[in-house]
Amino acid sequence: MPELPDVESFKRYLDATSLHKKIKNVHVGNAKVLRGISGRRLKEALRGRSMEETSRRGKHLFAALDDGRWLTFHFGMTGRLAYFKSLDDDPEHDRLRLDFDDGYHLAFDNQRLFGRIGLIDDLDAFIASQELGPDAMDFSLDQDAFAKLMDGKQGGIKAALMDQSLLAGIGNIYADEILFQAKLHPDTRVQDLSTDALRKLYRTMRRVLRVAIDRGAGSEELVDRLPKTYLLPHREAGASCPRCKGTIKTIKTAGRTSYYCPRCQPKPRGD
Repeated sequence: MPELPDVESFKRYLDATSLHKKIKNVHVGNAKVLRGISGRRLKEALRGRSMEETSRRGKHLFAALDDGRWLTFHFGMTGRLAYFKSLDDDPEHDRLRLDFDDGYHLAFDNQRLFGRIGLIDDLDAFIASQELGPDAMDFSLDQDAFAKLMDGKQGGIKAALMDQSLLAGIGNIYADEILFQAKLHPDTRVQDLSTDALRKLYRTMRRVLRVAIDRGAGSEELVDRLPKTYLLPHREAGASCPRCKGTIKTIKTAGRTSYYCPRCQPKPRGD
């Protein structure tokens, strides 16, 4: 599932390819991805409009139209954006395609139909309705603010990192990477972490997300571009730990499969 680094890459991709272009036509490949609007109404709303700027909160991408409304994207399990000129390059699972008046196209490619597209009037109201916490890469979220967010929370640290109402953007894959780099077991309880430990976790989180963004998150080539000490290229049961050469194991954490190294990420004492 695309997480914060992937969606940030999609945001930059849209910025570089599709802003300030007049939308000539709209093709709805499958209306199942639409939320709160019909295909007909979306076509009417977008024809003749242009996307002027973008924003992002967690895993959600927003494109501001020149009439003040916002096009919303959530990429589900497999979504991505594709920009091209020839319709021969139109992705197989094109669910929405914007045809620009310069002959280029932007498609929402979403094989498993778990993605979502909508049109909203008020961005702040939408973010509130989705109960999204602060973005994990927000400039205003410093290490002390992060520690305060976690203050009083109960339960495992991985579940806390993935709680979108607490902190928006981190999913299963990057939670595993952050905890691996921080040498924390996925079941480590939030309430057992000191303020200094939470500050250290914050710094690790920001570094992991920044490295992923800078090295091409959202592309198949990312695993080859990450540092050798990262878990992601080795994220399978039985693989060799890139740090200690031990064996990567799996456990269930908050209903999700966690990949970790028992040697580098020992289980907390007393558990």
